[in-house]
Amino acid sequence: MSNRNQTVAILGASDDHGRYAYLAFKKLQAYGHKAIPVSPKLKTLEGTPAYATLKDIKEPVHTLTMYVGPAISDGLTEEILALKPGRVIFNPGSENPALVQKLRAANIDFEEACTLVLLSTEQF
Repeated sequence: MSNRNQTVAILGASDDHGRYAYLAFKKLQAYGHKAIPVSPKLKTLEGTPAYATLKDIKEPVHTLTMYVGPAISDGLTEEILALKPGRVIFNPGSENPALVQKLRAANIDFEEACTLVLLSTEQF
């Protein structure tokens, strides 16, 4: 696994240095990936353009890493499916069984895992 230079959208990106979404942004960059922050609250994240919504992303996304819970992701299901990521990672607390069923039906790979752990253990 552990291919470098993947484009990774971070749904629920944060500029709060204590949040896992922020730590994932930094670690993805450190591991050579292109991290795309997605949050309606951010215009940029440390100089990287941020997108308010997934539909604003106009390039192929290898991985969508989720840092929002079902209360938010349920309303983004169509955007997630339209993005057609190569896979979706449900970080702890973001698990969504209804979305998993739709990803499965759309043949989009997914896993319940921690992006930070996957990177640290060369399983990303």
